[in-house]
Amino acid sequence: MEELIPLVNRLQDAFSAIGQACNLDLPQIAVVGGQSAGKSSVLENFVGRDFLPRGSGIVTRRPLVLQLISATAEWGEFLHCKGKKFTDFDEIRQEIEAETDRVTGANKGISPIPINLRVYSPHVLNLTLIDLPGITKVPVGDQPADIEQQIREMIMQFITRESCLILAVTPANTDLANSDALKLAKDVDSQGQRTIGVITKLDLMDEGTDARDVLENKLLPLRRGYIGVVNRSQKDIDGRKDIKAALEAERKFFLSHPSYRHMAEKMGTPRLQKVLNEQLTNHIRDTLPGFRSKLQSQLLALDKEAEEYRGYRPDDPSRKTKQLLQMVQQFSVDFEKRIEGSGDQVDTVELSGGAKINRIFHERFPFELVKMECDEKEMRREISYAIKNIHGIRTGLFTPDMAFEAIVKKQIIKLKGPCVKCVDMVIQELINTVRQCSNKLECFPRLREETERIVTSHIRDRENRAKDQVLLLIDVQLSYINTNHEDFIGFANAQQRSSQTNKSQTSAGNQVIRKGWLTINNISIMKGGAKEYWFVLTAESLSWFKDDEEKEKKYMLPLDNLKLRDVEKSFMSSKHIFCIFNTESRNVYKDNRTLELACDSQDDVDSWKSSLLRAGVYPEKTTTVNNFSMDPQLERKVETIRNLVDSYMAIVNKCIRDLMPKTIMHLMINNVKEFINAELLAQLYSAGDQNALMDESQEQAQRRDEVLRTHQALKEALAIIGDISTSTVTVPVPPPVDTSWMGGSSRRSPPPSPTAPRRMSSGQRPAPRGAPPPPNRPGPLGPFNNSADSPQAPSRPNRAPPSIPR
Repeated sequence: MEELIPLVNRLQDAFSAIGQACNLDLPQIAVVGGQSAGKSSVLENFVGRDFLPRGSGIVTRRPLVLQLISATAEWGEFLHCKGKKFTDFDEIRQEIEAETDRVTGANKGISPIPINLRVYSPHVLNLTLIDLPGITKVPVGDQPADIEQQIREMIMQFITRESCLILAVTPANTDLANSDALKLAKDVDSQGQRTIGVITKLDLMDEGTDARDVLENKLLPLRRGYIGVVNRSQKDIDGRKDIKAALEAERKFFLSHPSYRHMAEKMGTPRLQKVLNEQLTNHIRDTLPGFRSKLQSQLLALDKEAEEYRGYRPDDPSRKTKQLLQMVQQFSVDFEKRIEGSGDQVDTVELSGGAKINRIFHERFPFELVKMECDEKEMRREISYAIKNIHGIRTGLFTPDMAFEAIVKKQIIKLKGPCVKCVDMVIQELINTVRQCSNKLECFPRLREETERIVTSHIRDRENRAKDQVLLLIDVQLSYINTNHEDFIGFANAQQRSSQTNKSQTSAGNQVIRKGWLTINNISIMKGGAKEYWFVLTAESLSWFKDDEEKEKKYMLPLDNLKLRDVEKSFMSSKHIFCIFNTESRNVYKDNRTLELACDSQDDVDSWKSSLLRAGVYPEKTTTVNNFSMDPQLERKVETIRNLVDSYMAIVNKCIRDLMPKTIMHLMINNVKEFINAELLAQLYSAGDQNALMDESQEQAQRRDEVLRTHQALKEALAIIGDISTSTVTVPVPPPVDTSWMGGSSRRSPPPSPTAPRRMSSGQRPAPRGAPPPPNRPGPLGPFNNSADSPQAPSRPNRAPPSIPR
């Protein structure tokens, strides 16, 4: 693994420089095999340390999940001993034994609960190695009767993962055709793409026998073939023979053995490590395109900003002057776009300043005008008192026009409140727009502060002039009551106004005023609770449907005698609520006296209220009215004046609704835009040292340095990825082989070539090359007896192919 460590370290260093994690997600390596097959020794060769328990029987009785982590020092940590570092690997072995006995007992019991061990070392890669219990068939000690099934299920939990490489370990002095490790690997990796056969204990085979055919992948072939290793014996372990000496002894064995010397370079633990190295290199190369694409997109996003910062000199006076001009110009453009609207970079999250001001002009302000209308009974009472006070002690024969003027002027004066409130709302939106536009000046705190102060001060100065002009509009209306206006009905037609109103409402009955989603909030929990419907408001009714296709109508509510009322927002609800009720105390909807409707925001509530006002549904008034009686003659006079007041106030309201937006637009909004375009820069120059205004913030300096550093680190990371791509080679997966012999198949494997040397089973003497095997004796690689259950291999001129028992 030492060849991969510098490569991975370069990648991780490159990603650390840009503050990102290099998640290579290297595969896990699981060692599978029968008991005493040499699995633990194979695993220790990767770590280069002797730390696993040894002994007879099933030593590994719990899965050991070993996480190797690259570090500058060498120590171990257990998950069950958090915070405790083990620097002595003998202590690690003792802790594994103690933790195993704690869960499984001291009498050979097993458990699927893994032991998690992390080993930090400068000599390892970030890998996960898994030492699994050896497969056994006969229970001993406290082991359960189904020990074989339990161990198989335990192994399958790990090797079924696609990211797990399987080392199928089989001793050379056993029958390979019956290898449980190979059968398990075949079950989860039928194509053999992640299974490597490992043959151990080659030095313990009987004299005169060898595993040459198997290691050459001629007999019982695997797609990735077999690798032979020679581990330390129990005597070597007891004698503290280190792993380096064992690896040297292994190399001498393969070079000196007559059956293996021709393939000694393809055998041994170093070869196994190289094969795994190739597999891990392939995995790293497979992840590089994704890394490259990600880094290139980040580099492209930073290119323009990095180019601006390259060669940047913060204290250059000419740069400061130029940037001040650019900033003020950009502020002016942004302000105008937010007010006037723009087709580029449209905000789809919230309304801009101009859109909010438009809503104030055409929804909020008309709503405020309607809200100030007094109650009908209160109006009639005031008119009757005015008529009586004008006649005094006399009884008048005619309707006095002075009563009309008195009531109209009183109503006109009430318009001052909504008009001033409209100006205040527009001013607030202008100030908010200025703050939003100044966000782009945050790199220069003093410039942003001065810009906001100068523009806001100008807005406040224009506020007084706008309010004076608005109040002047009201005073102009008060100065002369024009009863000759073409829209004024006059005394002669005053009594016919009610019937004309009814006719106009009837003709507008089918006119749709608004559509949208609303939630009915006061449906009982027993009936399903609050539910959202699609509402359609017309001049005569409010209807709601199941959805916006308007096919299934749920209810239609006539608007006669309906009023609006505000409802306090519930503590548990995020909705904004208003309700509709009947002024005659009748049920509005089924058994409910009120209909509570909920919206997501207060702006939606105000918008729906304005629409309901257009349909004639007005807000509730809390005016206390004293009961009084009128004679029929006085009642006719009151009705006449009431109709005249309605007609004239409609003219005044129409005029005010038209002039208010124009006045505010001229005196405030357009004036502020002109001020920013023409005078803001001069005001900034006169405010003080412009160089001090352009002193950048500490955050901006850090941002500039970070952008340049990240840009350079991204280029270096891409260069490293390019170097890795050119300095490493993807090793192709070997072609598929016939593995039908695995899994207990009754089909015979293809015969080896006649010239291939034979692998002898234990205890068999070598026969002359080319001679058939003696009758009634085991054939190559596997004991075949003469029982009726075992088929006899047919004779062939040179040698017989092996037969796999069922």
